[in-house]
Amino acid sequence: MIKNKKFVHEPIELSEMKSVTTENGRRYQTPEGLELPSITTVLSILSRKSIAAWRKRVGEKKANAISKQASSRGTSVHTICEKYLDNDPDYLDGVMPNNIQTFQTMKPIMNDMIGTIYAQEAPLYSTHLGVAGRVDCVAEFNGKISIIDFKTSRKFKKRDWCHSYFMQECAYAIMWEERTGIPITQLITFIAVDNSSPLIYVEHRDDWVNPLRDVIKQYEEENTSVKF
Repeated sequence: MIKNKKFVHEPIELSEMKSVTTENGRRYQTPEGLELPSITTVLSILSRKSIAAWRKRVGEKKANAISKQASSRGTSVHTICEKYLDNDPDYLDGVMPNNIQTFQTMKPIMNDMIGTIYAQEAPLYSTHLGVAGRVDCVAEFNGKISIIDFKTSRKFKKRDWCHSYFMQECAYAIMWEERTGIPITQLITFIAVDNSSPLIYVEHRDDWVNPLRDVIKQYEEENTSVKF
């Protein structure tokens, strides 16, 4: 059995935000009173055509069941990761065996690669980008402060299929620097894959700034008349 690691925390204080989910997606209210769309809502425009085609192909009933199962599993594994990094001794209490098995593939990598932790599930926003969200984890990864995003997948995901993940992490890095003054350029996508070893994609923030801006611009153009 792989031993638990005692993680070091140096939390950086961030202002909390209220959020509301509307028919047009989630929005956050900043401490200054601005209402900003969530970065996940903005980036969802990239996958809407493929998701619509998939739902049509498999049928609404099956698509709903698969989506619900995937969401539940993703939430469970993410919660385990968060509790484990928080040094919670009861991080596996009440967890389904399949989700424990998934986490166990991630645990040795977390032990080896994750160092000092600065934030988890932290509220972030950028007035420059006009978006907000909650970052999974900000911590040292292989000795370098990074944005770390935990994902789950039923199958292997090629790097080319993960561009929206990289843009999301890029947005968090920009939000983080705007809120704290601390630059982050390393982006880590940590994907637990069924019946396989986890995938880790390491990206540089600056490679994804322009693609991110293009998607934000498209979202804004499509939603100029939307009332939230």
